[in-house]
Amino acid sequence: MSRHVLRSAPDGQVAVDVTPQSAGWGFSGLRVLRLTAGESYAAATADTEVLVVALSGSCRVRCGTDALVVAGRPDVFAGPSDFVYVPRDQDFEVTSDDGGRFALASARCDRVLPFRHQPAAEVPVELRGAGNASRQVHNLCLPDTFEADRLLVCEVLTPSGNWSSYPPHKHDEQREGESALEEIYYFEVAEGPHGPGIGYQRVYGHADAEIDELAEVRTGDVVLIPHGWHGPSMAAPGYDLYYLNVMAGPGTERAWLISDDPQHAWVRDTWASQEIDPRLPMGGPR
Repeated sequence: MSRHVLRSAPDGQVAVDVTPQSAGWGFSGLRVLRLTAGESYAAATADTEVLVVALSGSCRVRCGTDALVVAGRPDVFAGPSDFVYVPRDQDFEVTSDDGGRFALASARCDRVLPFRHQPAAEVPVELRGAGNASRQVHNLCLPDTFEADRLLVCEVLTPSGNWSSYPPHKHDEQREGESALEEIYYFEVAEGPHGPGIGYQRVYGHADAEIDELAEVRTGDVVLIPHGWHGPSMAAPGYDLYYLNVMAGPGTERAWLISDDPQHAWVRDTWASQEIDPRLPMGGPR
């Protein structure tokens, strides 16, 4: 198994646990919780800011004497979840009355911002690409959608047979038009009639950053992207694909600026003559 491809723990409250230390980088982290009915999980944010997003089910997030509710959703294909932001230097607790799975996206940060809730109705939903590169993006915590210090979070739904994160792109240099950002991809794949589905993720390097991954991914799998071109994320025919992106980096400006692989950037120009996949949007009316 590559050090960039991680599988979920088979049991216990913590299914995924990525920290800057375990990933070998400076800022981005992700923890995925599995809580049974009535169960709680307590932790400290320390020097990180944390976004609590429901993957399935609902939860209550307590921070000091305050508590906020994440109403959540049945599953990741049901449209965007609401979420709660927990600032650095806080003790917090996540409790689920009925059980569920919850993503705790995090980034090392400097500023202390308020503990607060963002309704699902205020999460911008974007249909990106066209044809078999159509996908649906939930812009949860980006510079123009939600205030944070360093943390960037979005999620993407890709209909079966489509490619997303395409054309391949990178964000590993701090320069004009590009940000230096570490990135975590957390995947879930729709079930088929005979069991769990599969998808694929490609990551490849360039002259200054070697990496070479083509990973088969299933629900609960993670791909770490410290650098390099990444994409496509491929939804196998018959299986819709979901991924949560968590990003952060050293730049003084919180920005998500990418560079396309120049060999494949021309693909964007073909979208103007194609329709958005009619299977989108997923999740019904909001």
